[in-house]
Amino acid sequence: MKNTLMDLNNHLFAQIERLGDENLTGDALKQEIERTKAVTSVASQIVSNGRLALDAQMAIGSTLREGQLPKMLENKDAKV
Repeated sequence: MKNTLMDLNNHLFAQIERLGDENLTGDALKQEIERTKAVTSVASQIVSNGRLALDAQMAIGSTLREGQLPKMLENKDAKV
């Protein structure tokens, strides 16, 4: 498992796809709904943590230039 916000985004969309599976019924559907609640709860905390890191960086430097994002928000796979 990777640990970038893009990976989080991919996991969230994968979870949406699992919920959209029309073959899921009964207990399997209930289980997937519970998994979705857990995933979204953790995702919300990750996003909040990233926002806090960005706010702190901006408070220190007032403006951000390219390459000044907090490490946890960098997308090392991005093509510039």
